[in-house]
Amino acid sequence: MTEQTTHPAPEPERSDHPDVVVSIGTDHHAFDRLVRWIDDYARRHRDLRILVQHGHSAAPEVATGTRFLPGDELGSHMRGARVVVTHGGPGTIVQARDAGHLPLVVARDPELDEHVDDHQLLFVRRLEEAGRVRACSSSQQLSALIDKALTSPEDFRVRPSAEDGPERAALRAGQLIDLLTDTPAQPGTTEAVEDPADTWPEVTVVVPTRDRPELLRRTLRAIEEQRYPGRITTIVVFDNNLPDPALARADGERPVRVVTNTLTPGLAGARNTGVLAAHTDLVAFCDDDDTWLADKLRPQVEVMRAEPDTEMVCCGITVVYDRVEAVRSLDRTRVTFGDLIASRLTELHPSTFLIRRRAMVGGCGTVSEEIPGSYAEDYELLLRLAKRTPIRNIPEPGVRVLWHRRSHFSGRWQTISTALRWLLEHYPEFRLVPRGYARVAGQIAFAEASAGSRGTALRWIGATLRNRPSEGRAYLALLVVCGVPPGWITRALHLRGKGV
Repeated sequence: MTEQTTHPAPEPERSDHPDVVVSIGTDHHAFDRLVRWIDDYARRHRDLRILVQHGHSAAPEVATGTRFLPGDELGSHMRGARVVVTHGGPGTIVQARDAGHLPLVVARDPELDEHVDDHQLLFVRRLEEAGRVRACSSSQQLSALIDKALTSPEDFRVRPSAEDGPERAALRAGQLIDLLTDTPAQPGTTEAVEDPADTWPEVTVVVPTRDRPELLRRTLRAIEEQRYPGRITTIVVFDNNLPDPALARADGERPVRVVTNTLTPGLAGARNTGVLAAHTDLVAFCDDDDTWLADKLRPQVEVMRAEPDTEMVCCGITVVYDRVEAVRSLDRTRVTFGDLIASRLTELHPSTFLIRRRAMVGGCGTVSEEIPGSYAEDYELLLRLAKRTPIRNIPEPGVRVLWHRRSHFSGRWQTISTALRWLLEHYPEFRLVPRGYARVAGQIAFAEASAGSRGTALRWIGATLRNRPSEGRAYLALLVVCGVPPGWITRALHLRGKGV
């Protein structure tokens, strides 16, 4: 964080705030080019007060200061500033707009070896086209826009009249990009595109299983009873135990294949074994302890048929725990990468996934087998697919999800902690959205506390609260540190259809 103060003295009404705030972010990827551009501008305008939050980028030369600035303090300076400049990350752009500014945005340039991906470049380009930001591609353009914003500030403010309705909701991190796509289809309005033969595509369902034969047969029966006009092939992948050939069936419209996991042991390897063995364009997932409702699949396929560019469709769930049921469904039909960084959205359960196989094989890749213990591999796949194109969602519940003490990750606290730390390391975007980072950090804190690692848990509790003091997971972790059994807490949450 850098502040330049020159004469003449600023006017009293804005003495506590700079004229220009530049937020480059505090992630692990430097953006020295923008710092140089601002340095050049500051040398030519020594009558201005310029504040640069530079994170891991090089400190500006014109003035000195600290590297970090807490999010609430940065937001306060943004609200008092005359101009706000940001990098291309969604979190900072949303923060600037929340402060009432039409931000000047300089996205990182991949040709200059600056860390960037296609998602960020597309995000900035769509925002520019929609009039939500003013993008800058050169030092001269940035300087000209700062001058214009200082001269005509009303042209670079978010209008109060525009803060109502959908625009107001867009100020929350992760939802701004929703306004840049076509108007989402409302539940029940999607119409399937019928081909001349009125045929429905074949779907392959991948069912990983391990030591749960009774639950597995119930799952297979629900797939067989789908009210779907097309063919459904189920591939049962036995993970770390002998396959049951009696389950195989080759005839009819609901054939079943039985295979063994030939890849990394665990959920990720089992799912990938099934995906690679599939021969259809559409692939669905279902865990061996969950059951599909009879009309789960058809509405999802209708979306795929109507929208060739859609690569993934999910639906709502009903969580069943200790004979108590709770409906979990999203009241939206489109989910973006930013939405998933801000929140896990547990309603998007893997047993609801319907995916175009080519989006994984030859696209963003199959389920990650690098995540420790395969924990959160479904969430990581959601993140990768959402970077390519928004995920479509059908709000109505289509799957009954069984939570029980035999669930795969029940009590595997150290595996959970290690996997979540892997996720933070591989997705630096979490650093842009304090709410999203605090959520994952709070889960790590709870897992470490449940595993008996008191010191590590306290460190993660501190990290959680620094990013979001209201994050409830930090306080749940603190209860465990103080001696409350983690099982009591998880049971109370599960009875409400929630997890940690």
